[in-house]
Amino acid sequence: MGQKTNPIGNRLGIIRGWESMWYGGNDYGDKLAEDDKIRKYIYVRLAKASVSRVIIERTLKIVTVTITTARPGIIIGKGGQEVDKLKEELKKISGKEVQLNVYEIKRPEVDAYLVASSVARQIENRISYKRAIKMSIAAAMRMNAEGIKIQISGRLNGAEMARNEHYKDGRIPLSLLELISIMHWLKHILLMVDLV
Repeated sequence: MGQKTNPIGNRLGIIRGWESMWYGGNDYGDKLAEDDKIRKYIYVRLAKASVSRVIIERTLKIVTVTITTARPGIIIGKGGQEVDKLKEELKKISGKEVQLNVYEIKRPEVDAYLVASSVARQIENRISYKRAIKMSIAAAMRMNAEGIKIQISGRLNGAEMARNEHYKDGRIPLSLLELISIMHWLKHILLMVDLV
């Protein structure tokens, strides 16, 4: 076995922050389970809003949830009605006051999670996996990504024997910590995007 490390964990504290920011204390496990519940709820509730990351910060009385999304209009709604509903729903889950921040992703074509979920959705809709991957690679390179690598594995096109396939374009220097390298596993798709 090679000594492989997760690129996110390798860069924590250098160029990337944590997804949850709080001090655990004695009830660390409860807070961790609550964070997981909040994240799962947001990803299910806002499935059409292209949510990429959910960052949770806690103080004594307030839980601050920051959602990064490609489509903030769906989350905010008309006059902010959807945000207020979501705040109330999250307040029921956490039992504390919830502050909600929504940030827009300017270039969703180079966000690893969004590209991976897009490819997965296309494969679920019976589009050829090669076509879906090549279109995603072309879109990312058009948006000035330095390089992109996609690995897909499983029973591709319904074949009896499972296999892995790699597609890449541009430079992907995995050893440089200065570059933002993001890795997401999503429905048997491994997708790595390096930005300038």
